[in-house]
Amino acid sequence: LNLGRSTCPSERAELRPRLSNRRCFPMGSKRALVILAKGAEEMETVIPTDLMRRAGISVTVAGLSGKEPVQCSRDVVICPDTSLEEARKKGPYDVVVLPGGNLGAQNLSESPLVKDILKDQDSKKGLIAAICAGPTALLAHGVGFGSKVTTHPLAKDKMMTGDHYKYSENRVEKDGHIMTSRGPGTSFEFGLAIVETLLGKEVAAQTKAPLVLKD
Repeated sequence: LNLGRSTCPSERAELRPRLSNRRCFPMGSKRALVILAKGAEEMETVIPTDLMRRAGISVTVAGLSGKEPVQCSRDVVICPDTSLEEARKKGPYDVVVLPGGNLGAQNLSESPLVKDILKDQDSKKGLIAAICAGPTALLAHGVGFGSKVTTHPLAKDKMMTGDHYKYSENRVEKDGHIMTSRGPGTSFEFGLAIVETLLGKEVAAQTKAPLVLKD
């Protein structure tokens, strides 16, 4: 899957159909950074990215390890727009998004660069949105302590280590500038919640309308 705007070299082209970049709304001034690590959950990466772009948000999908294609948790390969190092230089961003996936979340948790980006976003009260196991990277980097959060059910015990957060069973939880969600099945709600936070309920509703989602 090529989420970027440039050609992605591939020996497994059949796994990477090019996604349309057509948007429902003109490109606006809001900017999003999606951090893509090896082992990320595909749906939690692609669906929020798609929804934000449909809404007119400028989204940069940045590879944690560089610009090379990234193998995700179910062997779907995604081509980032750029490296995280380069994307950071082009900040600031209105939202930083952390997809889940066990290995992906572990890689996010172990990255000093991710820590620096999250700490900077947190210091400005900029929106941080993490889904599934992604919120465990917030714990690892000491971000959002005291917030109400949710995670994938299997990540709950890890997230609550040290009792730094209040746990919620909501499918999407937003506490101040910290937004969290539960898993692949909540990816649409998560993405639309980001759109609503950045652009308002009307744009979120208009983005949702053509998707044929069950209410």
